[in-house]
Amino acid sequence: MPAITVSRRQALLGTATVAAAAALSGLPPSRTLARAPFAAAQAPYYYRFAHGKMQATVVSDGILPLGDPSGTFLGTSKEEIGKMLTDNFLSTASVVLEQNILVLNTGDRLVLFDTGMGSSQLFGPTPGKMLANLKAAGIDPKDIDAVVATHAHCDHVWGIMSDDGSRNFPNAQIYISQADFDYWTDEAKLAIKEPAFMNAFIAGARKNLLPNRDRLVFVKDGQEFLPGIQAISAPGHTVGHTIYMITSDGKTLAAIGDLTHHQVLLLEKPRIEFAFDTDPKQSANTRVRILDMLAANRIPLIAYHFPWPGVGHVAKQGDGFRYYPTPLQMVLDQKG
Repeated sequence: MPAITVSRRQALLGTATVAAAAALSGLPPSRTLARAPFAAAQAPYYYRFAHGKMQATVVSDGILPLGDPSGTFLGTSKEEIGKMLTDNFLSTASVVLEQNILVLNTGDRLVLFDTGMGSSQLFGPTPGKMLANLKAAGIDPKDIDAVVATHAHCDHVWGIMSDDGSRNFPNAQIYISQADFDYWTDEAKLAIKEPAFMNAFIAGARKNLLPNRDRLVFVKDGQEFLPGIQAISAPGHTVGHTIYMITSDGKTLAAIGDLTHHQVLLLEKPRIEFAFDTDPKQSANTRVRILDMLAANRIPLIAYHFPWPGVGHVAKQGDGFRYYPTPLQMVLDQKG
């Protein structure tokens, strides 16, 4: 390779060019690259997409760190759990779940599915972001017409009420299965000491649901209780856990709540048990049955706890399933 030589004149011209560029940019010639402070926060935590003639917005209530996965995902060895996470480039030290809250604009109504943790720090300081993210997305809680609960656990109904006793969604009817309402507001269960979370879950459900008894509507299996929104019983995680099939313009989306909490562990091995299930065996049977249906019919889903924003498909893979997240659409399709 021939040697490259630069004359003194060329070098001087190059220096002058750099100085001129700096002058034009408004930067001092001696410092054309400026240091910038590190940002302190992420972008607003919401995402929109079209579903048929409806528009969906996903807002986050923040992450739920569960800690050591072997303490939550049961019925298999710690080594197998660790291998599944490692093979998928996920931490083996702590499982972190998202909280993907769906807001559906049907054209006639604003329907919100689940409400997050409220102000509770039962799982640490990271949840409780729903109201702030609704505001960032331009959604006024007073405009919500319906709150639809998949079940009455803390991270799904504790955002209904504020700490001062006011309603976060003052104009909304609340839809939930009667089985879950009856079970989680049963005062007698406050005396239950095992599992350890039981007392707190009952107290929180009572705090958020009982003040709204006059606006509760109980949904039934198979019922289309709002136009385009059908309840499907999916028990096991709780006695009345319900998923919702949302149909518009011939397109169906399944809001699966806590049918499965993890995009790897409870898909690759769907009969692994989850520590917060009321009936782990029933929950696993329900999970397999409904995931089979979604996979066979290629129905997209939104999963409450999957990586943000939780929208994608499942497909059969061996004895289990695999999750395929839908690519983010950064240009909003107004037609669906």
